[in-house]
Amino acid sequence: MPKGKEGYYVYIVPLQRVYWGRRTNRADRAVKLLRRFVQRHTGADHVIIDTEVNNYIWSRGREKPPRRIKVLVSVRKEKDEEEETEVLVARVRLAGPKLRPGTYQPKEAK
Repeated sequence: MPKGKEGYYVYIVPLQRVYWGRRTNRADRAVKLLRRFVQRHTGADHVIIDTEVNNYIWSRGREKPPRRIKVLVSVRKEKDEEEETEVLVARVRLAGPKLRPGTYQPKEAK
């Protein structure tokens, strides 16, 4: 996937690395790892994680987050009110079970 391009992307994010450390704050680290993964792969300036994704990571408690998560990332250019510039914003939400990793073309609304 090209960095800095607008569009929709489906990723399977491996969260196994959070199991290497202490078990008391694994879900916290999983959210941070997801944010860094999306920022690295999309080149976005801001990453917004949907509450469904956060609830899914925390669904089994703080000590046992899922090993991987499939997410749908929409990347758009938005205007920053403070600095009057355009920034790339990535919005992360859960992907459906039938979506395959890669670029995604949503169906047009009729």
